[in-house]
Amino acid sequence: MSMRFLWLLLAITVPQYAPAQKLPDSKDAAYAQLERFVEVLETVRNSHPDLEKLSYERLINFALDGMLSSLDAHSSFIHPEMGHLVSQGSDEINNDSKSLGLSLGKNSDGYFISSIEQNGPAHIAKLIAGTSVISINEQIISDTPFPEVMQLLHGLPGELVHLKLRNPERPGDLDVTLSHRYVEQKSIVTSFLLRENPTIGYLRLASFGPGCAREVENALDALEDNGMKYLVLDLRENGGGDLNETVGILGLFVPPSTAVVSVREREKPEKFLKTSKRQRRKRTYPISVLIDRNSASASELTAGSLHDLKRASVVGEKSYGKGSVQTIVPMGNGSALRLTIATYHTPSGKTPHLVGITPDTEIVFSDGDRENFRNNGRLDTLPEAEKNALEKWQDPAIQAAVEVLLRQ
Repeated sequence: MSMRFLWLLLAITVPQYAPAQKLPDSKDAAYAQLERFVEVLETVRNSHPDLEKLSYERLINFALDGMLSSLDAHSSFIHPEMGHLVSQGSDEINNDSKSLGLSLGKNSDGYFISSIEQNGPAHIAKLIAGTSVISINEQIISDTPFPEVMQLLHGLPGELVHLKLRNPERPGDLDVTLSHRYVEQKSIVTSFLLRENPTIGYLRLASFGPGCAREVENALDALEDNGMKYLVLDLRENGGGDLNETVGILGLFVPPSTAVVSVREREKPEKFLKTSKRQRRKRTYPISVLIDRNSASASELTAGSLHDLKRASVVGEKSYGKGSVQTIVPMGNGSALRLTIATYHTPSGKTPHLVGITPDTEIVFSDGDRENFRNNGRLDTLPEAEKNALEKWQDPAIQAAVEVLLRQ
């Protein structure tokens, strides 16, 4: 074992976060554990036959992968190969192909699928995270810059992309063809009064994008001016977005200066986010919020906060369970950490993190219901036959929400 190498490991400095609670062991324990790490490291280098994989940099980078991924699903080690995509203060890396439902990463072994979106094209094709990507549309990508690789993954709805993959769990290459799906770009998909009961308004929000609080307010104004007395706020398939927009939307339904979300971080006072001090219209009508298993982050905070403040009932199925805060921490050698540093909480003090929001009225959605719901948000792209078939579908969540509202 190289003691010089052990000393170099011990000399590495990392950002220090004072614990709110006592850590499970003292810093003195680090010496014995790091010595064990170096012993394993040197044993691997001295014995494994694949010499191309045995550089110190590669082995330690992959060890860091394991350490970060063991913390939670949203923390990760960003390899130097992707480090140039991280700018100081940035909390996002543009590595998502939303129309294919996958995210791309790069490490010392090349490009790989870093995550799979539930119910997206990659998920339906039964691809798994960690799968290596060898080529895209027959173009070998091993030496292609990251932005150009992401460009190869772009496509219009219905266009096909051919991938050659290598699954680390199975020998041989895998050829897969995925079809790009339509991705809703607007925050508000639709808003209208129900034909069966024009006193009930329906508003579907696809994401909490920039300016969506103002969009929602304008849509509510129009619905109210046309006689709305009840609201169905649909947050199904909504993966979240801007927290400030979330607070702005909550401010449309609860009194001014109301604490709607709090942020808890180690060794820092709890931070409470409050609605605006002024409110243009007072809205006290009953609300039902619709959620499903893909409602995440800001969607969960909205549903949970309105529920805690006695402003809404929640209908649907248990939500995704994303209520944490991540930041990008640049490190040496061009690498970085995406690290969870805090959790979000609703007014009751609960967090949706890892547990989700449980609805008051639970609905069992069939695969057909989920597909019809997605198609309902992209009617302009559907063939006439599919549009006609969709008109016959009865959305069980809206039906349940209406029943809940009319009982109030």
